[in-house]
Amino acid sequence: MNSRRDICSDVAAILHPTPSPELAQEDEAGFSMAEQHAIEDRCRAAEELRLAWEEGGIDPVVSALANARRAKEAAEQKIRELLAYGREFVQPRPYTLGDLAAAAGMSISGVRTAYNHGDVDAVSDATGAKPREWRAQDPEPHSPGGERA
Repeated sequence: MNSRRDICSDVAAILHPTPSPELAQEDEAGFSMAEQHAIEDRCRAAEELRLAWEEGGIDPVVSALANARRAKEAAEQKIRELLAYGREFVQPRPYTLGDLAAAAGMSISGVRTAYNHGDVDAVSDATGAKPREWRAQDPEPHSPGGERA
């Protein structure tokens, strides 16, 4: 009897958990569909992990951890950009530090220091908008009649 666990299947189960049983009580059809998707995702992920390990020598646990870290860093970057947007771009008044802190699970002082000029620039690049302080320094062009264009 082989008691050794299949690391690839275990990692796939961690990456693609089945929905909670409470969902079945609320929405049986939705639970069934979500459970089927999770099972399919698990099977696909386990096979991909196994293939990467067997053919490329890529450890499934280390690989999954590295991918999770990259996803975390990307999520943290999005949080910084959303904080910058809420504080620097929204008109006529920015979101309050308290509202943003509560939504981000941060302290007010944490929101104040969470983003930097690079994050503001990234929001500007993504949206084409200029932050509030830039608007005062870089007024919109006026039309020949003296009105804002």
